[in-house]
Amino acid sequence: MNRILVILLVFCCFAVYPQSYRSIPNKAFVRGEMLTFRVAFNSALTGSITGGKATLEIMDDVKLIENRNTYHVVGIGKTTGLIEMIYKVNDRFESYFDQDALIARQFIRRTRENTYKKDDLVIFRQRDKLAVSLTKIVKVPANVQDVISAFYYARTLDISDLKPGETFEIPFFLDDSVYHSRVIYKGRETVKTKLGKFRCVAFQPMVATGYAFDDPYPITIWITDDANRLPVLIDSEQSVGRARVELISYSGLANPITAKIPD
Repeated sequence: MNRILVILLVFCCFAVYPQSYRSIPNKAFVRGEMLTFRVAFNSALTGSITGGKATLEIMDDVKLIENRNTYHVVGIGKTTGLIEMIYKVNDRFESYFDQDALIARQFIRRTRENTYKKDDLVIFRQRDKLAVSLTKIVKVPANVQDVISAFYYARTLDISDLKPGETFEIPFFLDDSVYHSRVIYKGRETVKTKLGKFRCVAFQPMVATGYAFDDPYPITIWITDDANRLPVLIDSEQSVGRARVELISYSGLANPITAKIPD
């Protein structure tokens, strides 16, 4: 019976409803943007080693959902080198999110992490405040995000009036559950990476404690203090060590990089 209800709800997603949606100004990103990251790990057991690569690409295609244009983003994460021999990861995530409202529409997940496998498709019925996965129907808050659309939505936020220590909240849906991630604004900092020095704004998003994290705020993200809001560095302290995700290449940006400090 549950599967029949899921099929009916997914089918109804293609109906067109009169609906008033929010409109979010976006000057931070455009179709064709490609970001590539290097993932390094540091622990007492392994020392510092490069262990993975990740990409985020805004595809050129435009899919209509409820007669509205969407962005299509593909995120891929893979382990490399020695880490791959120990723990192989090959994940692919796809997000379709509303071009004007910047809210989740569809989320496709293909997780391959060692022996763990998971595939999922989530349809977001924003009008009815429902998320419909392959196994469950969940009531969600208005304008809910998936984990990818949340990142792109956050890049468009106006933070000009935020003071260090102030927070904002982004609701997102993952693994058949709704999370309310509170994000702390840390202030402006200069960050040095392989691409050079950048003027950045720093944030700490709250994550669920337990399995990998002991602290609800173990992640710091530095994004460029310019119109692109590019994530140039992510530092994550985990139970078994530290992970550093660094932007190593970018293309197809919406704006010139003005946050980079000349050598």
